Amino acid sequence: ELSEAEVIAHAREHIAGYKCPKSVDFIPELPRNPSGKILRKDLRAPYWEGKDRAVN
Repeated sequence: ELSEAEVIAHAREHIAGYKCPKSVDFIPELPRNPSGKILRKDLRAPYWEGKDRAVN
């Protein structure tokens, strides 16, 4: 099982610093529509609650 720190450390070794994640959220299952596509809008929704404008 991976930890948040391990994921961020791995990213720092392999990609540019400005692309590295600042935090990592682990979820038990990705939300999908009936055809099996990942619902990215549902993944982003909690981060934009209470904001006037959602930017992707």
